Amino acid sequence: MTRHTRATLLVLALLMTAAGCGLAAPGGSDAEPKVTILGPWTDEQERQFKDVLDGFGIPYTYQGTAATREVLLAEVQAGDPPDIAILPGVGELVEYADERRLRSLEGLYEPQQYGNPWRPRADGIPGDLWFPLKADLKSIVWYREGTPPARGPAPLASWCIGMVDDGASGWPGSDWIEDLILQRAGPGLYERWATGDLAWTDDRVVAAWTAWAGMLAQDEGTAEDMLMADHRGPAGGHGLLFGGGCDLEHQGSFARAFYGDRGGRAVFEDSARLLPGGPYRVRAHEVSADFAALFGGSGAARGLIRRLASLDAQEDWGRKGGVFSPNAAVPPKTGPVDKEVSRRLTGQQVPLCLDASDVMPAAVRDAFYEAVLLTVAHPSDPVRDRLADVQKVQDTQRSETPRLRGVCGRPQ
Repeated sequence: MTRHTRATLLVLALLMTAAGCGLAAPGGSDAEPKVTILGPWTDEQERQFKDVLDGFGIPYTYQGTAATREVLLAEVQAGDPPDIAILPGVGELVEYADERRLRSLEGLYEPQQYGNPWRPRADGIPGDLWFPLKADLKSIVWYREGTPPARGPAPLASWCIGMVDDGASGWPGSDWIEDLILQRAGPGLYERWATGDLAWTDDRVVAAWTAWAGMLAQDEGTAEDMLMADHRGPAGGHGLLFGGGCDLEHQGSFARAFYGDRGGRAVFEDSARLLPGGPYRVRAHEVSADFAALFGGSGAARGLIRRLASLDAQEDWGRKGGVFSPNAAVPPKTGPVDKEVSRRLTGQQVPLCLDASDVMPAAVRDAFYEAVLLTVAHPSDPVRDRLADVQKVQDTQRSETPRLRGVCGRPQ
């Protein structure tokens, strides 16, 4: 690997991050004070979320961006954080909590309605500083209705894979690594790795990473194309699955939003038997969540959090946006695909584990994504040295960031 290649990948990732920032139109009139909200949803998903917010009667301004981490960090450093931040991972919120920037949500939601892993805890941090607003199922593979995959690991040519994201290029590849570790080694070892108690150079981590790299090495030209492919598919299209010349997509339940009016033709199955090196038995399901936290102390901001956490709002958003709630008291959605996602998100089959990169300290997560991009660029290179670089970053964070616990579990 040359220094030029490494620099090119880093510049690419930074440019993609910068592309995601933008201020959405406010709710409420200009004469009223507004609750400021930062969240990860843009375009159609933003419109659906704002439809829910508009029903509260609380004036607000919503800023939607895929680069939530960068935007929030800049606003906090400028002394002007949003009243409410919604982040696609709790790892960053732990860092803000450790700096005593978050306000208690006590009395604003019902903690008993959320089991593990939706209530991860951090050493020395109060447990009421965030709650999961929206959930997604991972450890699944989407395919077009009527074209089920073969009974075994699929070759690289079958997969729809794109590494580009506005806020964090490389994360689609991290999902592959996480799922491989989870299905090969089980939730216990997965949680130790995700929370920093297992070295990145452990043989089991190296073996999972090597299996993924081996799949990419089947066609390095195709793998290189993935570096420039957007995980959402071409702009204005129907996602990679319906417009990318491929048959399978290892992607979370949110992927149907990319398929547009063709989403009704997408069905899924567990990923375990299709992963490289498999087939494996399903040992757990990886899940992700968007966590809401309170930076401002106004009564309006607290009231908006209370409304967002209410059962009525959770059901309303599910109807308008097709999203899933981790709240055990929200009735499961109907429809064959939605019903199956809801059933798995309740942990009725196997344990659930939060996305590992979402619970890692931000610096470790970024090193993880960089290693993913470098592996896609050079899949034939040994992975252990690359993982040793991530371990060095983790070692610097060991005494600086509180550890999360309860990353895996059964909600009920």
